[in-house]
Amino acid sequence: MNEIRVVSAEQRHRADWDRLYAGYAEFYRVTQTPEMRDRVWAWIQDPTHETHGFVAEDGEGRAVGLAHFRAFARPLSASTGGFLDDLFVDPHMRGKRVADALIAAIAEEGRRKGWSVIRWITAEDNHRARAVYDRVAKLTPWRTYDIPL
Repeated sequence: MNEIRVVSAEQRHRADWDRLYAGYAEFYRVTQTPEMRDRVWAWIQDPTHETHGFVAEDGEGRAVGLAHFRAFARPLSASTGGFLDDLFVDPHMRGKRVADALIAAIAEEGRRKGWSVIRWITAEDNHRARAVYDRVAKLTPWRTYDIPL
C-alpha cells in the first residue's frame, strides 16, 4: 500500500484537485463549472478565507483525496467547531484509509485551534462513506434543513 500523507492543498496539487473535485460534484450529481472550481480553489489558497483545503498524497506526491473545512461558531456551547464541507477520495484509492487520514488531519487541526467538535453531513444513501464515518465518528440524531435562496 502507498504511504498516505495529508498536507495543505498547494499549487502543485491543482490538476489533481480539479480532477478530484469534479469527481465529487459528479458523485453528488451537482453541475460544476471550471469557473466554480476556480473560485473554490482561490478560497482554499487564500489564507484569510474561512475555507481551508487538505489533500491526501500518495507515495509519489499525487493528490488522491481532498477535504475542505472551516470553523463555525457554536453559540449554545460558547465554542467554535469545525465543519467538514467536502470529502472525496479517488475511486482507485478507496478502502486504503485515505478518508480516515483526511478526517484525522482535520481533527488534529481542530485540536490545535481549540475547536470543540468536527461536524459534517452526508447523503443517506452514501453507504460506503457512511461505513467510514460510523467507524471514526458518532452519528447524531439531528436533521438538516435548507431554504434555497
